[in-house]
Amino acid sequence: MRDVTIGQYYPVSSPVHRADPRIKLVILLLYMVTVFFCESFLSFGFLTLFVIVTVIMSRVPILKVLKGLKFVIIIVLITTILMMIFYTDSDATPIAEWWIFKIYLGGIYSAVKLAWRLLLLVVMPTVLTLTSTPTELCDGLESLLSPLKVIKFPVHELALIMSIALRLIPTLIEETDKISNAQKARGAEFESKNPFKKIKAMLPVLIPLFVSSFRRADELADAMDSRCYRGAKGRTRMKKLRLRAWDIIALIGWCAITVCILFLKYNWLGWNFITMLSL
Repeated sequence: MRDVTIGQYYPVSSPVHRADPRIKLVILLLYMVTVFFCESFLSFGFLTLFVIVTVIMSRVPILKVLKGLKFVIIIVLITTILMMIFYTDSDATPIAEWWIFKIYLGGIYSAVKLAWRLLLLVVMPTVLTLTSTPTELCDGLESLLSPLKVIKFPVHELALIMSIALRLIPTLIEETDKISNAQKARGAEFESKNPFKKIKAMLPVLIPLFVSSFRRADELADAMDSRCYRGAKGRTRMKKLRLRAWDIIALIGWCAITVCILFLKYNWLGWNFITMLSL
């Protein structure tokens, strides 16, 4: 549980840390769209290169970023195996065959692309939370969604909920660790190879964790109420968000990357990119 990096801020001075949170959120959105448009290995490699450059510029240890992939590796492996097993191609000859299962070369390519895509989808949000405090993300999200206030959408409340959720992730991880150690001292078998015993051993952890979470939520509500919190009405920020030249350059750069990936995708499919833009 200590290896979960989402919600943990790594304090260091870097261009990525100093970037405007609104720009980082927009870039993350562009990044997610770009990942789903990647089809060829060239586009995956091109995007991976810029992810590595971003991690290096953030000055966050690469091992700390990779810790966030531990819990995704199992999902990636299962998905990759299922993709290879159930992939069918009537026009191709299987390279391996066992019982009713057939493995095609196209299935291996598709599985590798899917695994690559899933890993890319996890890395960048991890970098975002490591380089941005929950308060910055809250302010950036509220600023980006501020036009929705015209239709009475509770923008401030939504941003506050996300900020509190990010802040509580490290706290809940620490609380889970304490409860697990307490249950181990009482003889709980968390290291058992029997999956049913493992599930049964987790119940004494989950119940106190839920009770502790509700108690913390109740205490937080009382603390906010005692400080006369009444939502976004009349509230101001201590730190104003200001765009700088570096933020604009970074946004333009990621827009260029998205356009390049789109070009690679439609060119790979045999379409004319210029013709597509004219439609």
